[in-house]
Amino acid sequence: MKTRFLSNAYLLTALFLSCHVLQVYSQEDEGGNYYSVSGVVKDSRLKRTVEYVNVSAVGTNIGTVTNKDGEFTLKISDTLNVREIRFSRIGFYNAQVSIAKSDLKPNVYYLTPESYNLSEVQVFSWHNPRDLVREAIDKVEVNYPLKPNMLTGFYRETIQKRRNYINISEAVIEIYKSGYDNPVGRDQVRVLKGRKLISPKKADTLSVKFIGGPNMPVFLDMVKNPDLLLDRESLHLYSFSMGEAVSIDDRLQFVVNFEPQMIVSYPLYAGTLYIDRETLSFTRAEFGMDVKDKRKVTDVILRDKPAGLRFTPEEVSYIITYKQQDGKAYLNYIRNEIRFKCDWKRRLFATSYTVIGEAVMTDRTDRQVSRIPNRETFSVRHSLGQEVALYQDENFWRSYNIIEPTESLENAVNKLKKQQLKSQ
Repeated sequence: MKTRFLSNAYLLTALFLSCHVLQVYSQEDEGGNYYSVSGVVKDSRLKRTVEYVNVSAVGTNIGTVTNKDGEFTLKISDTLNVREIRFSRIGFYNAQVSIAKSDLKPNVYYLTPESYNLSEVQVFSWHNPRDLVREAIDKVEVNYPLKPNMLTGFYRETIQKRRNYINISEAVIEIYKSGYDNPVGRDQVRVLKGRKLISPKKADTLSVKFIGGPNMPVFLDMVKNPDLLLDRESLHLYSFSMGEAVSIDDRLQFVVNFEPQMIVSYPLYAGTLYIDRETLSFTRAEFGMDVKDKRKVTDVILRDKPAGLRFTPEEVSYIITYKQQDGKAYLNYIRNEIRFKCDWKRRLFATSYTVIGEAVMTDRTDRQVSRIPNRETFSVRHSLGQEVALYQDENFWRSYNIIEPTESLENAVNKLKKQQLKSQ
């Protein structure tokens, strides 16, 4: 397997500023009128909030995901005749509720966990999980779109020094996705608008070049970029086993666990693949890089660092999901978390950092799609924090759909803004 990443960016973060408005209201935007449906999603049995729930406007390509607090806001144009919104998440039954601007529903929405008995799991077992993965790879050009699509997405980076947020960057992006019979290098990213919030403390500055940035949704599309994980010629490096069946979006999934069974010159992965039982399309992947050999991992994820700085990776993990629509699977959500420590020679203690990048696809079209002009593409040599403006207008995003900020992120924004005012 060729474990390689084709983008690099400065170590940055992202967040976005918004209030938790748990109601439906109308607003006027530059592009017309829209209304917002907001709320929190909970487990109907445990009454706990549920993170990473897909929330979509039925009959459209518009959607978002809940944050770690289970909260969401979905912005819908008045020109669309949307009457229902749908909630879906792995291991839960779908929920679909009616919406009306004049008749608001309760803003707490419940999902019911799914369960399967042993006989159902046995019926859908596979004789050889490696063969199942191989067959799913062979069906990529059947299960994924071959015509170009233009995706609109929201991208966020955050970086924490110990428990404190020191850098927050976010952007609305467009992604030109060529057909899945084309190489990943054909795909492009354009930043439509973005903003950043950076700690003014000199001690919080860490000049490290690192994989990531708004191009992350392109290069972590594991189906389009098989070098990441799904290289047919490298399947023998892993051992595979079947897990218990689960449901995603009311569709049964094969669950395939995998882990390294050989030692090679680059880091391998361990995790779980979810494969649609009916179509054999990859629906979801959760996996992490084997970090036992720190040098191997560093060689893959680190692009540059100051002389004398010691970099020690501790965790590199990913979540990648695809959404079934009209018989095809489309990229939906990507999350990358990296934990590491840095220290300088002759210093006694190392400092812990956590970098999280996540992107959700909020809209999609395949009508009159053309490539992004080269002068407008976001280069892998660029840093998002260098390209976007500082936090200012709280209504910055207007009608764009984004991932709601968690309470911890809102607190971080307020703290960093106060620090910036004091430093001026």
